[in-house]
Amino acid sequence: MNSFKKLMIALVLIISVMGIVGCEEKGPAEKAGKKMDEAAEDAAKKVNDLLGK
Repeated sequence: MNSFKKLMIALVLIISVMGIVGCEEKGPAEKAGKKMDEAAEDAAKKVNDLLGK
């Protein structure tokens, strides 16, 4: 049972590390979404400036 417990702990650690490493890099959809958000914010600022708010 002791070796089974060690194996399970090792598997949990490996899966956790893989999940953390996999989430660090942004994909093309996330980059495009960020650019769209920035463009929307810039447009809102310009509209507010035109309306004097």
